[in-house]
Amino acid sequence: MPVPDDQKSLRHTPLHALHVSLGGKMVPFAGYDMPVQYPAGVLKEHLHTRAAAGLFDVSHMGQLALRPKSGKVEDAARALERLVPQDIVAIAPGRQRYAQFTNAKGGILDDLMVANFGDHLFLVVNAACKEADEAHLRAHLADDCVIDSLADRALIALQGPKAEAALATLCAGASSMTFMDAGPQEVAGIKCFVSRSGYTGEDGFEISVPAADAERLARTLLDNPDVLPIGLGARDSLRLEAGLCLYGHDIDTATTPVEAALEWSVQKSRRSGGARAGGFPGAEKILAHFDQGASRRRVGLRAEGRAPVREGALLFAGQAAGEPIGKVTSGGFGPSLNAPVAMGYVPVSLSALGAKLFAEVRGQRLAMQVSAMPFVKNTYKR
Repeated sequence: MPVPDDQKSLRHTPLHALHVSLGGKMVPFAGYDMPVQYPAGVLKEHLHTRAAAGLFDVSHMGQLALRPKSGKVEDAARALERLVPQDIVAIAPGRQRYAQFTNAKGGILDDLMVANFGDHLFLVVNAACKEADEAHLRAHLADDCVIDSLADRALIALQGPKAEAALATLCAGASSMTFMDAGPQEVAGIKCFVSRSGYTGEDGFEISVPAADAERLARTLLDNPDVLPIGLGARDSLRLEAGLCLYGHDIDTATTPVEAALEWSVQKSRRSGGARAGGFPGAEKILAHFDQGASRRRVGLRAEGRAPVREGALLFAGQAAGEPIGKVTSGGFGPSLNAPVAMGYVPVSLSALGAKLFAEVRGQRLAMQVSAMPFVKNTYKR
């Protein structure tokens, strides 16, 4: 079958041939040819991940090593703190933390994971931003750190309540790991980097594996009857139910961490009065939002009816007249809830739990209510 012109320029992950062999429906995503679903379909893939274990290819993400020229990982941590509002120095060896690159206006350039591997930092960044992120690091940290792009590695995620049992048969250290532990592990005889984290709200792991060994490891995991391959469609519905932000949709260069309800990710040491307050791009605006509040806020939204409310839908305070007061940034059907869920930005005055709003869908205003997130309780192993 001839390859469509729009797919000829797409990049392939090391698991591309596996996706095709498993019947994956391939679509363009962040410059890659990626599986949106497999023959089981998005609904079954989603529910299987919640009930057992799902295997995701996230090799399109960027993986980077930040190696301190001084040989002291604390120096790499202090250098990285010049670009993010998080306390990187306090990340203990064998642990990782969620962070954001910010810009001079306090907006978010990208969100990322940062792990302390003892002698260097290991970063995972978003696929669409990875070249810009690497350039950003080189422009600002090259005097203090060697920045290595780990382009020869794949990244797979094993998520769900049976993920630990599935991985423990191949990785002796898996069962002793707790949420946000991260570091080198041997998996099926392959030297990997493993973190106990993910993007579904479920317990699970992310496994960085040499590209040459990726398909063998993925097939070994899929030999377990509890593990099914999961595509981008279910990955999105799972993260939406978990209330997790998608970069470029729920957070972007015009959104501060406070507006995005990500205050929890900025430790007290970096806030006003903290030991290392400020010193990151946009600190003045971000710290002002902490101290004085922001005018808008990301909230969870539950529709009163059955119709999904999608990204871009305008939000209103009333059912009839009036100007839009916000918009939906992520929305769809939540298979675990058998109901639609969404996230969006609204004025702080309308962000209280239970506040009633209206979303415009196909010319009609549908009632919605501000709801707590996550929509589905997370199951991280603390």
